[in-house]
Amino acid sequence: MHILRGVNISVHLLQYAEKRYISNIMCRKISEVTFPHHNMRYMEAGKNAVSEKPVTLCSADLAEMRAAAEKTGKFFTVHQNRRWDEDFLTVKNIMAEGKLGEIFRIESRVHGSRGIPGDWRQEKEHGGGMVLDWGVHLLDQALLLYPGVKLNTVYATLTNVTNQLVDDGFSADLGFENGVHVLVEVGTSNFVSLPRWYVLGADGTAVIQDFGRDGKMVCATGINEGDVVPVITAAGLTKTMAPRREDTIRTEDLPWADSDIRDFYRNVMAVIEGKAESRIKLDEVARVMRLMEAIFESAEKEQVIKFEA
Repeated sequence: MHILRGVNISVHLLQYAEKRYISNIMCRKISEVTFPHHNMRYMEAGKNAVSEKPVTLCSADLAEMRAAAEKTGKFFTVHQNRRWDEDFLTVKNIMAEGKLGEIFRIESRVHGSRGIPGDWRQEKEHGGGMVLDWGVHLLDQALLLYPGVKLNTVYATLTNVTNQLVDDGFSADLGFENGVHVLVEVGTSNFVSLPRWYVLGADGTAVIQDFGRDGKMVCATGINEGDVVPVITAAGLTKTMAPRREDTIRTEDLPWADSDIRDFYRNVMAVIEGKAESRIKLDEVARVMRLMEAIFESAEKEQVIKFEA
């Protein structure tokens, strides 16, 4: 943290403020996940508040923070900076282009093999566990893939490979009203990582291997194969799993999206100056909070949870 005229703000926000020659910023970046009253106290003291994610541990606490923001008239938002991740925005470009045909399944993953770092991430009362750490970002992205579409069902499992205190991984199947299923998965004991994104459509598939530009789209050309040559497997011949003939598919580069993660802070500054609306809506934050609660409920009860059905 740095100090600007006696007010604490984040490093990135400070750097941007200095470039804009702003000397009267009243903003506090809050990192204490388990102390929602800090957010309320700062707003009551006349400061705008940018909360670290997850904003809190339950929807009830978030509702109190929102009420404090409305009462004081101060700006309150959450540090959901991964909305500007280029891999996520590239998936949105893929969907917008329509080259894969009707999309029916999207898989979003992050995998590591080092377990959970030995800090607050291992402490449940401080927002530990992968649902609250990485999940809060990936679930936010998943809901933004289909804005305005209800999420009907949630089914989730948690893992406790490295410890029993918090989840060190999870898998959540999100069933949207439009029929699309989005799988969100985080693992910390994966010595071979699966792709960051895997997008399935009726006419093609896209894959993004990691946070970089490694990936491709493979789309049908529309040429009829006619007779399919079967492939030999250990148990006999199969036409169903036979590879496509080369002239029936085409491989394309990803429609990569260039982005600047600092746009989050620029938006915060613009909101404070009265020049823009917040890109992070509190209704969206509340929806992600409810979704994380549904994931914990589903894992505990070992059943599908009706979410917005």
